[in-house]
Amino acid sequence: MADDPQRNFRSAYYEKVGFRGVEEKKSLEILLKDNPLDLEKLSTFSQRFPLPSMYRIHVWKVLLGILPPHSDSHSLVGGYRKEQYQDIVEALEVMRYINSSTPSTHIYLRMFQLESQVLPRCSETLPPNDENEDFLAISRAMEEIVDDSIDCYWLIKCFINQFHIKFGDSLPHLPKSLEHYLSQEEPRLLNHLRSVGALPQLPYSLWFKRCFAGCLPESSLQRVWDKVISGSCKILVFVALEILLSYKIMLMGHTRPEGVVKFLCNIPQENTDAIVTKAIDLWQKYCGNPNHAV
Repeated sequence: MADDPQRNFRSAYYEKVGFRGVEEKKSLEILLKDNPLDLEKLSTFSQRFPLPSMYRIHVWKVLLGILPPHSDSHSLVGGYRKEQYQDIVEALEVMRYINSSTPSTHIYLRMFQLESQVLPRCSETLPPNDENEDFLAISRAMEEIVDDSIDCYWLIKCFINQFHIKFGDSLPHLPKSLEHYLSQEEPRLLNHLRSVGALPQLPYSLWFKRCFAGCLPESSLQRVWDKVISGSCKILVFVALEILLSYKIMLMGHTRPEGVVKFLCNIPQENTDAIVTKAIDLWQKYCGNPNHAV
């Protein structure tokens, strides 16, 4: 979207009187009228602006490939997704992997395993273990964001698949990236975490494999997932960075790695929106804004 002095003035005015995002919402509504939908422009919008809650799930479904770019096919494809969901559930019931008392997140796990051809043999089926905890954490968070169980399953499945396909090779490098940016922003804290032996023990799985599911409340988490779904895993580094910066004084007071890790795995929930906002600012400061026309 080219810079427009009049538009910038209007945006500043809207923000001043409490209507931040009014113009962004209008821009998104225009993009959603395209047929076919322009995935690059939708991705760029999601990178640059927070998605309005009324459109979030729809945009996620399009960006994750659950719905096709052609809007006139959405109803038909949605019907196919529903049928496929029901067929998988029925198959798992017949095979006695699930029943009426099975928790919904465990149902999603068995569905995912069946579709991925990694379903354990029925005689070897045990309750989900630590190996499955990343999937279950994301499932629990998605359940809080999405009301419909069919949408919920498809979003979980496609989110996890896309994440591993797009970012699987980058994941091992994220801790080093975090270390680099922490050295730029707060070298004293980095040295302290090193000296007490906490740096290698930071909750990287919680942050980077679960994408902060189980760490941030869903109202904050969905703003982070907007960026991940639209193509950036680097945002995860800056959320972790901002958590460290926000609780610097608390962390500097810990002299044992166990205390640091315990605190970071259970951060206070009351100011996470501010943490995510500052993290997005840091992400844009270091990585810049996407420049494609919106």
